[in-house]
Amino acid sequence: MPNTIRAPQTRSGSMARKVVAASFVGTTVEWYDFFLYGTASALVFNRLFFPQFSSLAGTIAAFGAFAAGFIARPVGGVLFGHFGDRIGRKSMLIYSLVGMGASTVAIGLLPTYAQIGVLAPILLVLCRLVQGFAVGGEWGGAVLMSVEHSPAHKRGLAGSWTQAGSPAGLVLATAASAASRCSRRTPS
Repeated sequence: MPNTIRAPQTRSGSMARKVVAASFVGTTVEWYDFFLYGTASALVFNRLFFPQFSSLAGTIAAFGAFAAGFIARPVGGVLFGHFGDRIGRKSMLIYSLVGMGASTVAIGLLPTYAQIGVLAPILLVLCRLVQGFAVGGEWGGAVLMSVEHSPAHKRGLAGSWTQAGSPAGLVLATAASAASRCSRRTPS
């Protein structure tokens, strides 16, 4: 008997659209948080968390903390994929969204280097590891949910909407950063 993988039975069209939309929105939010940090790294985190370095070295250190999230992504993907198969993708997607949201809020509330010293950049890197872990777990699960809930002839399209969430998050993060910078400018 050949070892074949059978696709799960597809749901109704409206259910498939809801799952695809939820996967797109979830991925957009996850990547919005992820990319917003990248913009903050370039603009303010060097001064807030790495002031003991020169401006250039502080920016490089801030981007090093940004890189921690990318390092954690594959680990999150593997672990969330494993547990998604065992306890359910929906549960794991919720955990990933909560992890991303909690770590993003924590970054926003972190005390700076001036307030707690070297512990500030350490906590920043830990928060970035959680963010990377969460986004790594979210993406694969979201694609699988979209594909599994869609009819066979629309699975590629359904999976592509999740991928479209990443650039949508980038656009939102860029717009939020631009709006923030414009609101801080004083009229001349």
